[in-house]
Amino acid sequence: MLQESIKKLVQYGINQGLTPECERIYTTNLLLECFKEDEFTDPDCDMSDIVLENVLADLLDEAVKRGIIEDSITYRDLFDTKLMNQLCPRPSQVINEFNNKYKNDGPKAATNYFYDLSKASDYIRTYRVKKDLKWTTETDYGTLDITINLSKPEKDPKAIAAAKNAKQSAYPKCQLCMENEGYAGRANHPARENHRIIPITINDSKWGFQYSPYVYYNEHCIVFNGEHTPMKIERATFVKLFDFVKLFPHYFLGSNADLPIVGGSILSHDHFQGGCYTFAMEKAPIIKEFSVNGYEDVKAGIVKWPLSVIRLQCEDEKRIIDLAEHILNVWRGYTDEAAFVFAETDGEKHNTITPIARKRGDLFELDLALRNNITTEEHPLGVYHPHAHLHHIKKENIGLIEVMGLAVLPSRLKGEIEQLADYIVNGKDIRSNEALEKHANWVDEFSRNYDHIDASNVNEILEKEIGKVFCEVLECAGVYKCTEEGQAAFMRFVDAL
Repeated sequence: MLQESIKKLVQYGINQGLTPECERIYTTNLLLECFKEDEFTDPDCDMSDIVLENVLADLLDEAVKRGIIEDSITYRDLFDTKLMNQLCPRPSQVINEFNNKYKNDGPKAATNYFYDLSKASDYIRTYRVKKDLKWTTETDYGTLDITINLSKPEKDPKAIAAAKNAKQSAYPKCQLCMENEGYAGRANHPARENHRIIPITINDSKWGFQYSPYVYYNEHCIVFNGEHTPMKIERATFVKLFDFVKLFPHYFLGSNADLPIVGGSILSHDHFQGGCYTFAMEKAPIIKEFSVNGYEDVKAGIVKWPLSVIRLQCEDEKRIIDLAEHILNVWRGYTDEAAFVFAETDGEKHNTITPIARKRGDLFELDLALRNNITTEEHPLGVYHPHAHLHHIKKENIGLIEVMGLAVLPSRLKGEIEQLADYIVNGKDIRSNEALEKHANWVDEFSRNYDHIDASNVNEILEKEIGKVFCEVLECAGVYKCTEEGQAAFMRFVDAL
């Protein structure tokens, strides 16, 4: 069985263009060594329909049987990454192929090659990503994307215990560092042996270009600083965004904010996220145009969006950068007590921006979402953060991806939704279930809006209502609400520019 699986895995590598035919024997021997096998019999087996997930599962079962690894998701992931790396081209080969395609066939051909490689190498585990739940919800702001992420494996007890007892390591410093490329991983750090990085230059400095292993949307890429340096929104941020967009005009690129609560999950390493996807925010129209003195050549306006977004457009990206810096500097120090906007309290700064850059035809475009991370006794997690009555669906920070209109909801919701459907259809007491109790008031409220809920429509209704919750989550994150009073306060800020 082991020999057949090794033969199939090598053939998979050849079929996918990871492994040249001339390296068949060499790659077979690398895989044999992983299992401490001394011989290969080249068995006859059906090679017509090779399913990577199944082949890897067989090899991992064999590794467990032989005592090479422990039987847990963490150790299986570490080992199958090691196996896949035996098939993969060296980083220099990937870089050369990428650069050749970019030069000869254009940026889109280059990213297509790299994205396909990232999936074929199992760095992006497509069979897990397919398990993610996805749907859309129609709102006053457009069509929002909803996802429940199931592709990121949860830590198992063995791995948690091993990580706790393991020697603490600062290598790599974080999961975004260049040092991850080829790293074997450990119980508290994912394996990255099959990981490849394309070096790029933006703002005259060294950066890396890679894809997210969890691909929340099409060609979800990450662009990260070659140095482990903290996130910071400043003029250089806008320069970097547009340098990338000029290199890859078919991609957008955005940055999380640089303050806790309104920032992303990794503030310790300067990075951006982008990709080839059109979010609802990009489709949202400008509802109020304005111009800023000294920057009349830059078209500016307020976007019809639950968060407070200013859109800038110009054929000259340098002029957008100049105006964006001006807006950022004014916003950093802006206070409007009537609108409950405070630049700082007790020495703690609150105002920042989530920027997103793209090319739209001949125009460069930059969206600036105004963010504020102030907290109060009533809202200890943030005034402009999902409020407590929404935490049963979404409690986490609203980062770049959510800002643009894609909900990344916790995996726990899959099981909870399935149980809720059963409880609702069969008239069970939701409050009697400890895991579901937090949803009870929400279900009571939306159920009044439907004449009849049964097995034929309960799932559709739950998806629709979760989408409405996400829309409200985004409204919570908006500094200036989409009301007459809120828009008047927004214009006071615009006037301050």
